[in-house]
Amino acid sequence: MALQIDVISDVVCPWCFVGKRKLEAALALYRQKKPEAPEPELIFHPFELNPGIAEEGVAREEYVARKFGGARGRQVYDRVTAIGRELGIAFAFDRIERQPNTRRAHMLIAMARLKGLQERVKEAFLAAYFVEGVDLSRRENVEAVAVGAGLDAEDVSVTLDSPEALALVEAEEQEAQSIGVEGVPFFIFNRRVSLSGAHDPDILLQAMLQAEEEAQA
Repeated sequence: MALQIDVISDVVCPWCFVGKRKLEAALALYRQKKPEAPEPELIFHPFELNPGIAEEGVAREEYVARKFGGARGRQVYDRVTAIGRELGIAFAFDRIERQPNTRRAHMLIAMARLKGLQERVKEAFLAAYFVEGVDLSRRENVEAVAVGAGLDAEDVSVTLDSPEALALVEAEEQEAQSIGVEGVPFFIFNRRVSLSGAHDPDILLQAMLQAEEEAQA
């Protein structure tokens, strides 16, 4: 049976981008250690860092000042930028002008799972926001990112107008709250072992192996 990895995260969380890269490195270690094992199943779930942000978003400068204060915000992002550089992520915080509501992105990431494109779409949104500075508060930009990652334009439009798609995201967010998820990224391995935070690959690998051992016990 393939290892199941559930990842709860947001597309405007820089540590979630870092955590994704570290998970990818951990998966490479897993494949080296267990070359005969089935490919792990990776499932992304929604989490909104700022669910109360208006659909049109807020000015990024205002958001950062409110959350961190000017100097502390720069220190935090300088640290993330340095870590990202080591992982091949070219964080460009200076390009970000709007702090968006991410619900639309999550609706499309959920839909992408049905198309076998979830990881690609998730990556596209992270890169669009953090590397290219795309304004994800604008629907047309959200649609363009999803289509660029391989989703059908009509499917994207229908999904964004779908009450059912919105309800699915809200239900998954409520489930995350019910199991005590307060910060992201949050990883769950085989529904048995969980880790909160962007841990190094060796720690993530250890959790994978522990989850498999517990499943066999």
